[in-house]
Amino acid sequence: MRRPAVAPDEVSWDPIAGTVDLEGLAGIDAVVHMAGAGVGDRRWTDSYKKTILDSRVDGTHTIVRAMTQLDPKPRTLVAGSAIGWYGETGDRAVDETAPAGTGFLADVVRAWEAAADPAREAGIRVTHARTGLVVSGAGGAWARLFPIFKLGLGGKLGSGRQYWSWISLRDEISALMYLLDNESLSGPVNLTGPAPATNSEVTEAMGRVLHRPTLFSVPAFALKTVLGEFSIEVLGSARVLPAVLEDTGFTWQDATVESAIRAALD
Repeated sequence: MRRPAVAPDEVSWDPIAGTVDLEGLAGIDAVVHMAGAGVGDRRWTDSYKKTILDSRVDGTHTIVRAMTQLDPKPRTLVAGSAIGWYGETGDRAVDETAPAGTGFLADVVRAWEAAADPAREAGIRVTHARTGLVVSGAGGAWARLFPIFKLGLGGKLGSGRQYWSWISLRDEISALMYLLDNESLSGPVNLTGPAPATNSEVTEAMGRVLHRPTLFSVPAFALKTVLGEFSIEVLGSARVLPAVLEDTGFTWQDATVESAIRAALD
């Protein structure tokens, strides 16, 4: 915890100072590290872009250094990552074999994943959980979308043709557990649903589930004015397929974006 530990099963750490309570980690078998400043929480000033990068890279360095100092060392690190690795893909579908794209988030993800290399070099199995847009009312993009659509003010963003590679919250959690338990998996794994949806398709599904009209649309220029550089990600298209999960037999509870939206509301 980044605050002082208050329960027996909590361990304090400070990613900025680079410190971890090693005694509290003694005997652990695996670590799931997903911490990082919210990409869409604030406008992308130069200062906040540095926060986005440093929170991921410095936090991963801190966790990895602690893991390699333990004796015995944990066997597994499931390290947070993101589909931002692929950058803009348009209509082109990509999977884990695709090279890194270009842009700020692609650069962040490259550095984020590289920060885990010392764990791999120390013999720890490292899996990079390249997470897509998590469908949840508790945070992320959908937490902002739900109130707007419930008021009947929702609609497509920009052209609506851009692909959103989503995953339900419960499938995200199941996939992380799957990565922990499946010791044959290492390297990048896309945590997305099996069927990426366009923004227009997401808009239609939100309208059906919430029984609200979706007549409004937000033009690209307005998003650029309000969101600044982050609008590139909202208007960009990432058609990312979870090939590794599919090939190894993972089963989704929510195979469609409509199912994921219903699960979030439930």
